[in-house]
Amino acid sequence: MTKIDLSKEYKSYYQAGRKPELQYFEKISYISIEGRGDPSGKMFAENIQALYATAYTIKFLNKSNNQDFVVAKLEGLWYFDEDKYQNLTIETSPRLVPRSEWYYTIMIRMPDFVNTDQCKQARESVVKRKGIVMAEEVQWLEREAGNVVQMLHIGPFDTEPESLLQIQDFMTTNNLKRNGHHHEIYLSDFRKTPSENLKTILREPVK
Repeated sequence: MTKIDLSKEYKSYYQAGRKPELQYFEKISYISIEGRGDPSGKMFAENIQALYATAYTIKFLNKSNNQDFVVAKLEGLWYFDEDKYQNLTIETSPRLVPRSEWYYTIMIRMPDFVNTDQCKQARESVVKRKGIVMAEEVQWLEREAGNVVQMLHIGPFDTEPESLLQIQDFMTTNNLKRNGHHHEIYLSDFRKTPSENLKTILREPVK
């Protein structure tokens, strides 16, 4: 039985340089869960638990059918009420919008052979067998990122504005405009990795 590793199948998706660059990504399928609030809080941790429990249940459902895969890296879309917080840039918003005011969609990419019915089946199993009620909120998501400006950020999350300023300058130089929610891919497990060693791909959809 072959085990698919999406980070090897789609290397360009899980790689970024230390300088901003323009890339394009096609439509991709994920399982996801939405929320709002401080990512260091209890609710965010519970959402991650529910998402991973569902992902691993999908994995074992497929493994029983001789289709196995490595559960992919955690990802997140982040956004805020731009009517309430106006005239902020991608560099200033992380510092000026309180953490409690951020909305998020956390996601795990799925292989092509996984489908929405399996997501539903796994979600119901996690609630019933593991008692993780939050899994009821897990949804199937198909999303096309399109054109993005991206770069690799190494270090704590609170120093991301330094990298975001580079992305912002690149967008200005190349006459690119924001076109969607800020996107992050967590190459490191931030629950276990020292903050100075964290590796995060930062992406800004553009047009």
